Amino acid sequence: MNSKIIKYLALSPAVFGSLSCNRQQPAQRPNIIFILTDDQRWDALGYAGNKDIQTPAIDKLAQEGVYFRNAFVTTPISAASRASILTGLYERTHGYTFETGNLPKEYMDLSYPVLLRKNGYKTAFYGKLGVNYEQAESLFDDAEIYDRSGRTGYYSKTVDGDTVHLTPYTGYLARNFISAASIDQPFCLSISFSAPHAHDPAPEQYFWGEEAGLLYRDIVIAPPKLGEDKFFESLPEEVRKGYNRVRWGWRYDTPEKYQHSMKGYYRMISEVDNEIAKIRELLEEKGLADNTVIIFMGDNGFFLGERQLAGKWLMYDNSLRVPMLIYDPGNKRHKDIHEPALNIDMAPTILDLADVPSPDIYQGKSLRGYYAPDKTAPERKTILFEHLWKLPQIPSSEGVRTEKWKYFRYRFIDAPEELYDLENDPLETVNLAPDTTYRDILFELREECDRQIQQYRDARIIPGIKND
Repeated sequence: MNSKIIKYLALSPAVFGSLSCNRQQPAQRPNIIFILTDDQRWDALGYAGNKDIQTPAIDKLAQEGVYFRNAFVTTPISAASRASILTGLYERTHGYTFETGNLPKEYMDLSYPVLLRKNGYKTAFYGKLGVNYEQAESLFDDAEIYDRSGRTGYYSKTVDGDTVHLTPYTGYLARNFISAASIDQPFCLSISFSAPHAHDPAPEQYFWGEEAGLLYRDIVIAPPKLGEDKFFESLPEEVRKGYNRVRWGWRYDTPEKYQHSMKGYYRMISEVDNEIAKIRELLEEKGLADNTVIIFMGDNGFFLGERQLAGKWLMYDNSLRVPMLIYDPGNKRHKDIHEPALNIDMAPTILDLADVPSPDIYQGKSLRGYYAPDKTAPERKTILFEHLWKLPQIPSSEGVRTEKWKYFRYRFIDAPEELYDLENDPLETVNLAPDTTYRDILFELREECDRQIQQYRDARIIPGIKND
């Protein structure tokens, strides 16, 4: 047996012993609602400064809670990012993405819903899990796992015999769970909307409900930044011919398509916002609002026509940066946090809120230190980002970021390294890697990237991954 698995198994009784539901529990542990959207980037939110989109419920949560202005996913693709959200681990460690089989049980056993359930929380999950795992619904006390399916898969569910859009259906299940919740047991409800994910390759791309179709009719959305030919032409050939470009042709290659797709994207986010408003109203009615923490984030960023691209996957901030907030009714002071927060911070944050210790293997850190006086906020000088799926149409890449600099490289294609001064060039338009003036910075970041890759590779408890 592999030595890392032996070490893991040897530690497991101690880890899970400390997490036993027999330990003394605080009387008033909070309920936790974790809301995840699919492909919502950081600025598709009114509170982020977007003047077009209508998201009053999410904006209110941000205004009343802790909002993370620089939140990122460590890997800009839904499957791997969702595995990282569940487990608090980098993709380089858990090894899960598309076409890698099931997430190994050894990692799922360390996921936040499994540990909360072991420690007295009632757990539920509704919507898109996005991670393959046999009998995944059995991980929760109550669950219905689904995603859009078929050409108009957003209309695959019924309530009382009537066909409904997936977004209100997910909200309906969440409200049913809250309505039945007992005041004698805390709960963790994970709500994972399929919206605002496009439905490829349907000509319409975006599917929304009838009422949402009334929104955004009378506005013209400004064209994307960096939409000029020169930004597209500067990309490696494999990116120019890959899925980012194919999807751009489906959504944005004419002004008419661009307006249709942008309004569809915003409409689907507004529908999610409407469900969040209903959930908050129900929490008030049930007398649960004062003891229910709400966390909201997106699973990865998204290109909305910048560089004449669509989708995610690349190391630019368009596909790495996401909305993230924590509304904790026990915290009466609003804060905007400018320090970086990551998807791998979700599991340790949720466990911290529940007074459940995080496993030592976790690589994320609890974000409560940004607002709880008895906690310590994470300190990060350099962050690793990676996209490890070996798919020719989506070139694999990896890199690191500091407050001022970003360095990244493609893994399996002949393409130059890229280096950006984020302080003076936040849109990442001038690649400084070829400039010898920045040679020392380039070398330093390259070495740091190599160091972190090895660090997270060495942390595996399952040997070898298909995409390494």
